[in-house]
Amino acid sequence: MATLLHIDTSLNGDSSHSREVTAAFRRAWESENPQSSVIYRDLDADPLPHLRAPAYYAGYTRPADQSPEERAAFALRAELIEEAESADVILLGAPMYNYAIPSTLKAWIDHVFAVGRTSMTERPSLAGKPAIVVTSRGGSYQEGTPQHGNDHVQSYLQQALGTGLGLDVTFIVPELTLAPTVPAMADLVPLFETSRTDSLAAAESHARKLAMRTAA
Repeated sequence: MATLLHIDTSLNGDSSHSREVTAAFRRAWESENPQSSVIYRDLDADPLPHLRAPAYYAGYTRPADQSPEERAAFALRAELIEEAESADVILLGAPMYNYAIPSTLKAWIDHVFAVGRTSMTERPSLAGKPAIVVTSRGGSYQEGTPQHGNDHVQSYLQQALGTGLGLDVTFIVPELTLAPTVPAMADLVPLFETSRTDSLAAAESHARKLAMRTAA
């Protein structure tokens, strides 16, 4: 049975654009593969604690060699790592806040980034696993726009998830999400609507393809 790990981080609840797209992915995934399992974490409603030294350094000790204190400190990290390892596909909602990712998502990455297991080893345990990242933003950061070069979401996540963890990362980018509510951006509403439509279609397409691949 295929497993999807679905993580949302937006603080905007039902009005979130990233959540709308991750929800579209999940619906298509479940429609294509109704026997699949979904592990869901809402890191806005239930944020993870920041990584502290005891849990960090316990990760450098093999589980079998950990002391009771180290095992206790590492327990949450172990749970999060095992969730990611058990998933066939990872779906992340990663809206841009102040040019970067939500701090709640950074906390998840810090917990999952385990040297010698998920990273910095010849065979990272997550290597090759598909990761779909929905990174919405209020404006546009494409080449030719005034904000080009100020997107520190995709570059960081490609480095952390792709290079660091070995995940096969695909980005879906709903942009100009502030256009419907900011009067100065009114002329950009058609571009926002196109981006929204394209993002929803991309999410559904990727979901169906990955559901069929993992069900095979």
